Amino acid sequence: MKRFWAIALTSSLVVLAGCHSFKKENVEPPTPLDKKFEPTLKVDRVWKSSIGDGAAESGVRMRPVVSDGVLYAASTDGKIAAFDASTGKKLWSKSTRQHGWFGWGDSKREDARFSGGPGASGDLVAIGTLDGHLYGINAKDGERRWAAEVSSEVITAPVIVGDLVVIRCNDGRVYGIDGKTGERRWVYDQSQVPLLSLRGNGRLLVANGVVFFGSDAGKLVALRLDNGEKLWEQTLATGEGRTEIDRLSDADGALVLDGSTLYGSAYHGQLTAIDGPSGRPLWNHALSTFTSLDVRGNAVFGVDDVGQVVAYDKSGGANIWKQDALKYRWPTGPAAQGNYVVVGDLDGHIHWLDGSNGKIVARERLSKKAIRAQPLVVGDTVYVEDVEGHIGAYRIPAN
Repeated sequence: MKRFWAIALTSSLVVLAGCHSFKKENVEPPTPLDKKFEPTLKVDRVWKSSIGDGAAESGVRMRPVVSDGVLYAASTDGKIAAFDASTGKKLWSKSTRQHGWFGWGDSKREDARFSGGPGASGDLVAIGTLDGHLYGINAKDGERRWAAEVSSEVITAPVIVGDLVVIRCNDGRVYGIDGKTGERRWVYDQSQVPLLSLRGNGRLLVANGVVFFGSDAGKLVALRLDNGEKLWEQTLATGEGRTEIDRLSDADGALVLDGSTLYGSAYHGQLTAIDGPSGRPLWNHALSTFTSLDVRGNAVFGVDDVGQVVAYDKSGGANIWKQDALKYRWPTGPAAQGNYVVVGDLDGHIHWLDGSNGKIVARERLSKKAIRAQPLVVGDTVYVEDVEGHIGAYRIPAN
């Protein structure tokens, strides 16, 4: 069944779809940045580079990945590259426009449109495409190893666990693919995908032999890693309301695992803490969001559906703080970097917030283009990518 997406549901979604005109009656203008802002935290940009056209106008959240000191990034115009994560030096790059890289001799055939960002582990990089393919790539030089066909576009990064690649397709199916051959081992095909849905899928979370993901029907689902069998599911949003828009309940953000507790959220839903082994809910708190969460210390961080950055006590869900200075600037999902929280916004700014009180303490600008993907924190460095493929690496000095 053909799937439909809401492209102008609320002011937030209009902006996220790339419309930056705020003259329409139903679109809230972004909160202006404080021109007198004085940073109290020093942030160094370590390097900056780019990868193709990035996500371009696909609406997907292209995010790099770091494995063994190498950053891998890709773009929807068919480019993939490896960079030294500490210096930004390009180690190799490939393009599907290069004759024969995919074994295509017919120049009339369509180039692969990478999407969702790569997954990487050991000597394997895996990445999906907008036309329903998954590619296994040699991490050392970018040469293709295998190709697998799946049921629909792949708009979130694969996860590699041992010799298994797990991917989620936009039609709700989840696949376990052999990382050595590209052959299908199992498929989970029980998700209910509403006809009206937000554009996006949350990243898969794999831990302790279980695959966790949030569905477009507002469910948190747990599958066995070895065979794809469903273990349990829990509701994050009920999808209630008078209209189809009111009933949107997508869980499009990444889940977070802290110890044995899972934290998930959904649009028109709630932030829910769940016992991972049993699926039993521990507590919930109202939070409508379409971005990812993060956890650090005693707090769960998120961004609500009007762009306010929020923090909740992870043991019971009590509010810790709310920062409304980025309201309608459509921040990315937050990423915890040490004692701080990092978000990107709709015109290329990166903001650092104090994790204890939500105060904005630093600001940098990667570009003048929207940042949609959650920043990636690895060690003492945060990597940020905008929709046109600009990538920046930032570090907070030790002193």
